[in-house]
Amino acid sequence: MIFTFAVSAAPVASGKDVRRFEGETMGTTWSVNAVLPDGADGRAIERGIQSEVDRVVAQMSTYEPDSDLSRFNRAPAGTWRTLPPELFTVLRYALWLAKDSNGAYDPTVGPLVNLWGFGPDKRPHDAPDAAAIAAARARVGWSKIELDEANRRALQPGGVYVDLSSVAKGFGVDQVARFLDRSEVRDYLVEVGGELRARGGKPDGSPWRVGIERPGAAAGAVDSLDEVQRIVSLTGKAIATSGDYRHFFESGGTFFSHHIDPRTGYPVAHRVASVSIVADDCMHADPLGTAMTVLGPDEGMAYAKRHGIAVLFILYGENGRFEERASPAFTAVSPP
Repeated sequence: MIFTFAVSAAPVASGKDVRRFEGETMGTTWSVNAVLPDGADGRAIERGIQSEVDRVVAQMSTYEPDSDLSRFNRAPAGTWRTLPPELFTVLRYALWLAKDSNGAYDPTVGPLVNLWGFGPDKRPHDAPDAAAIAAARARVGWSKIELDEANRRALQPGGVYVDLSSVAKGFGVDQVARFLDRSEVRDYLVEVGGELRARGGKPDGSPWRVGIERPGAAAGAVDSLDEVQRIVSLTGKAIATSGDYRHFFESGGTFFSHHIDPRTGYPVAHRVASVSIVADDCMHADPLGTAMTVLGPDEGMAYAKRHGIAVLFILYGENGRFEERASPAFTAVSPP
């Protein structure tokens, strides 16, 4: 997770100030720090932001039984479902990334996520057995879904359960950013559940600065510098972080991460503590963090270098220490 540094709302020499808006969505919170244009209606801005994230939930939530995605997941085998433009866009990108990563990222991983207790279903007390994992894996496979671009439809082949939780928050950040652009807000920092996107800067000319949380940091310790692994200045970029140090469970003396490898059906078991991605928008940054986590530091770094991805791996080291591995693209946007 990423936290933002507190931004003062006190007026500065330019006569402008930073307004902060907050709300709830997707089982987490959202916040926006923005410099509003003269005459802007703050309440209308707040309502507009909430409306944008609410629409993402209505389309892409697996927790809401009436969402467009939930209806697709329940659709009979062999049926085509017409999807809203936003959901179709996100699903199309998720399927592209699944193909490009050779299945390390897979939006149909939902049955495995639920089986291991990290989805809408109740968390198990014990790890599932091999038979249950094999049965869930039989329902997983991004290539099972066909898209009809011309009519914005997706085929439910039967039993496929799509989980877009690894990309919906990022897309929600982008939707809020687009709303602020339409509202002629030129300086803002948008955050949804720790995924961020920035434009412009603060009224004093300084950039928006965010801290990449040190793995294992106390939840909510957003003001303590000793809980920060790296500080990044965002200008016209988005950043997303995936980590395993908050979402896990223990069974039989073994800790199981919420990051499930779709190719094996089991949680990842390498040294990755967290992965941070900087990209032009958050829809691309968000799921890339999941893909990099599953690929691991070696295969993931090779993939990042081939694609020019800005990634920072934080790895578990010896004696409780953490190690960093940054791609050249990440070093370029955030020198050590």
